[in-house]
Formats: sequence, C-alpha cells, structure tokens
Amino acid sequence: MKKILVALLLILTICLGMVSMAGCGGKKEEPKFELEQGITYDGSEVEITFYHTMGANLRGVLDKYIAKFNELYPKIKITHSQVGSYDDVRDKIATELTVGNQPNIAYCYPDHVALYNLAGAVVTLDELIASKAEVKRADGTTETLGLTDEQIDDFIDAYYKEGTEFEGGKMHTLPLSKSTEVLYYNKTFFDKHGLKVPTTWDEMEDVCAKILKIDPKCIPLGYDSEANWFITMTEQLKTPYTSATGDHFLFNTKENQAFVKRFAEWHKKGYVTTEEIYGSYTSGLFTNLKETEARSYMCIGSSAGASYQRPTKDANGKYPFDVGITTIPQADASNKKVISQGPSLCIFNGTEQEVLASWLFAKYLTTTVEFQAEFSMISGYVPVIESVSEHPVYSNFIKTANGGDNITALSAKVCLDQKDAYYVSPAFNGSSEARDQVGQLLQYCMVQCKTAKDVDAMIDKAFKDAVAECEYMS
Repeated sequence: MKKILVALLLILTICLGMVSMAGCGGKKEEPKFELEQGITYDGSEVEITFYHTMGANLRGVLDKYIAKFNELYPKIKITHSQVGSYDDVRDKIATELTVGNQPNIAYCYPDHVALYNLAGAVVTLDELIASKAEVKRADGTTETLGLTDEQIDDFIDAYYKEGTEFEGGKMHTLPLSKSTEVLYYNKTFFDKHGLKVPTTWDEMEDVCAKILKIDPKCIPLGYDSEANWFITMTEQLKTPYTSATGDHFLFNTKENQAFVKRFAEWHKKGYVTTEEIYGSYTSGLFTNLKETEARSYMCIGSSAGASYQRPTKDANGKYPFDVGITTIPQADASNKKVISQGPSLCIFNGTEQEVLASWLFAKYLTTTVEFQAEFSMISGYVPVIESVSEHPVYSNFIKTANGGDNITALSAKVCLDQKDAYYVSPAFNGSSEARDQVGQLLQYCMVQCKTAKDVDAMIDKAFKDAVAECEYMS
C-alpha cells in the first residue's frame, strides 16, 4: 500500500507541476533541448549537478576522475550529491521537476526515466551520440562530441540497448555500472556429497530434494527477489510479461501460471524461500553456521552483494566453507537469460551548454577505461565496456578470483562470462508497478499454496487481481 501511495503522489506531483507551468492552455511551455547540426560545447563556464547514491569510498573515486575530467574541461564545474537510495533519487527529482530545479545528471533505472518522461524532462541522446562535431579540450587536443563506432561497439550490448527500452525506441540513458543475479553455492558441501551444480530448473528441483535428505533442517535454496524470478522466467520461457506499447500488462498466461504453481509447490516441500518470506536477504541463511538454526546451501542474489555471501572466518582465520558462483539455472540452454540491473545515467533538459557539458561528463564516465575499472573493483558492480577486461589492473583483479578473500572478483568474472545472456524489460509509466505486482503475486502464491483447497483457482485469481491492480495504477 505504501508503494502505491508513493507512486500516485509522484505522478500527481509531476502532472500538477506540468499544468502549473502550462497556464490555462494546459500545454507545458518548458523548452526541450534539440541539438542543432554542428553545435558543440564552446568552452564556456557551466555548473553541472549530479545526483547519485554513492557511499564515501565511491565518492572518492568520482572526485578523482572529476579532477581528471577538469584537466580537459576546466570550466565545467561538477557538483555531486549522494541522495539516499535509488528511489530517494527518483522521489527528489520528481518533486524538483515541478519547479524546474532538477539536476543535470542523475542515477536512474528505466522506470524512473519513464516517470520523468511524464514531464518531458529527459534529453534523448540519439543526436548527441551521432554528432560528428569536434570539441576543443584544454590540453590542446580535440574529441568528437558524439560516440565513435569503436566506443559504441565497446559497450556490452545489452547494457547499451537498455537505454532504448522506451516507447519510440529513442536512447534515453547511458549505462554506468551494472550487476545481475548469480547462483551462490556452498562448494565445500557440494564437493563432499558429490552434488552437481544445477544448470536448469529441473536440475535445481532434483538437487534441492537431495540436499533436503542430507540435511532435513535446511532450506536448500534462497532466492532474494521474487520479482526478478518471475520476470526472468518469462524471458527464459519466451512468455509474455509487459509491453511498452498497446496493452502493457501481458503476464496472465497459462504458461506463467504453471511456473508459479511449480515454485509454490517447491516452497510447500521446503525447497526454497525468498527475501520477503524469510524476512531478510537470504544470504543470512546461506552464511549461517549455527547448528540449531536453518541454513541454505544455495542462494540466488545480486552479483554486487558477493561479499555478503561469504561466511565469517573461524578462530584460525579460515573460511568455514568455500563459495562457488555460477550462472542462474536456465529453462532452455539455447535461450539463456539473466537480468541486467544497476544504475544508468540520464540527462535532464537545460540550456544548450548545460546539456552539452552534461553529455561530455556522462560520456567520460561511461567510456573511460580507468574509471570503469576502478569504480567496478570498489563497488562490486561490473564495468559496462568490454575493453576494461584488457586493463592490466582489472585483468589482474579478475585473475585473483576465488570463493574466499577475492569473492567479488569471482562474481565479476561470472558476470563478464555471461554478457550475452542479459536482458532488460520494457520501460513505461506503470512498468515499476508491474514489477511490484508480479513479485507480490509469486510470494502470495508460494505462501497460500500450503493451505489453498484449489491451488489452480487461487493462482488464477491472483494473476487476474495483479493485472487489475496494474491497470488501475497506470
């Protein structure tokens, strides 16, 4: 209920702001940036504001590279602010849009951008990317304002294409740093009992049954995000989820009901729990060493949270078990799909030189190998450009990968190895509600399956109610 009220207030706030700025005619008069042919950054003084969620360690990296950027563009002043969580960034910007006080650049997720688009506030990047205009830098060199073919090709394909997942297909964002879901497993336990690490959901069901026989008190698998699980299954099975055009909410299908029923039965058998059902991240189950409490031997969670999946060292300074990391199970080996997550950058409307300066800075952060390498190693996220793998420091970092002290490197290695499997969902006003609803739907069915007299009817109604809620909110 709280999420629904927040979403309603955000949409109402933006819409009221649009009307207030429009006057009696009801049409918003705010100018929108359009790049004229040959126009480029002219070297004038510009102040740029950047909203993000970085902690102190990452802000230190950002400051280091702002200084390097200013060696090239000394008159572009970058002021950056940590604004709580990703949703806090969204909420603050939604409010500021009503008075035209939004930042120039911000961390964003696709559904955030869809919300900002209600006010026509986000600069589409296609013309900037394609620009062949030259920009003079303070060191006497020049660069192309847009992206070169080599720079575009360097982006991991799915990360780059995320920026086009909007109605009309125009580019709205550049990827900054990314994460995904991976399967963490207790390698020591698997090796001891001769268990095969599951690569399919059928194998996952089989190994969960075997683990439960070995340790009847355990919950073999923890899956942190019900929403990710649902959406990923639709991608793997090629079944409908949402669409950016036409009828948005397409997920009520017999095929989708079937996998929800299957996972509800898993929960009933004690094979799996989730973050919402367990009441906390399931890494707590995975790293638990107390014999009197339940534990898990597998966990599907964020690749950026690898350090939380590592158990505490014992009195001898050793890890009680070795952690293995691999790609999540698949429904079809010929259609491997893993979710793409993590922040991108969007640019907001402003003066011509503000937008151009913002673009140059966003381009710098996303295409500079050294920044991408250092930021990724500290954050636990993975770089968005492939050439980082060839950077000597990052390459050595990946070579140290193991399930102990260097577990973050192991997680990053798995992420880079599966780069061709990433997907993103369509973004539109209401896409975040769809995500919330399918997550709640899966959780509800898993819990209710234990007592429902007619499971099929219960699941069918849950799907219909979820679609109705999405339509009501959009």
